[in-house]
Amino acid sequence: MDLSERQVGLLKAIIQEYIDSSDAVGSQKLVEKYKLKVSAATVRNEMVDLIKKGFLEMRHTSAGRTPTTMGFRFYVDQLLDESELPILQEVAMKQKLWPVRFEFEKLLRQAAIALSEFTKKLAITTTYDGHVFYAGSVNVLDEKEFWEIDVAKAALHLLDNHEILHQIFERAHSDKDVKTIIGEETGLTNLKPCCIVFAPYSSGRHSGVVAVLGPARMPYGTIVPSVRYVKSLLEELGASW
Repeated sequence: MDLSERQVGLLKAIIQEYIDSSDAVGSQKLVEKYKLKVSAATVRNEMVDLIKKGFLEMRHTSAGRTPTTMGFRFYVDQLLDESELPILQEVAMKQKLWPVRFEFEKLLRQAAIALSEFTKKLAITTTYDGHVFYAGSVNVLDEKEFWEIDVAKAALHLLDNHEILHQIFERAHSDKDVKTIIGEETGLTNLKPCCIVFAPYSSGRHSGVVAVLGPARMPYGTIVPSVRYVKSLLEELGASW
């Protein structure tokens, strides 16, 4: 669906603001914060069009707008600006994994711990033959999306159900090295406010997935390169398995 250049810029600003604040975004705030060269009324008109096209939704009459799954998908696929990981973060991650590089299960467990610590999200590492390790489950409680008990239960249930987890991974139709499953794309109604960022890895005799689970409004610019780096560490350090 075609978007004008102004609509693309506006959608990017709305999603970035929503990621940063977790609050529905209003036109006046956008004009003031991003110093837009159009009036709030013009922004509202563009928002109405973005709603009609499926990129935004308005949950309450008096509230601002929030991105839909379609909006987040467009943002991740077309508009995402990835950050370079700080060298100190890369070094710290590798130092955490290095001592257990010859112990397969400990390496996967430590990878989940390191990824969780640096992303402040729930991190998961798996193998295709049934191992699932995770860390940072308490982090989901810092996100208001998971204050809904059904959402929290659905997310935590995945940690005990390897088959469903990998079914979700298989839904991602992307040739990118780091993939995303957003909202309804998971196939699970209660995970609509959520996203899983993941990357398949293959090293030695083992292969599986490294992933981060969080709200759909997660900071993809830092999450994506973090997942990519842990994938590369597993492939590098696990080469002798």
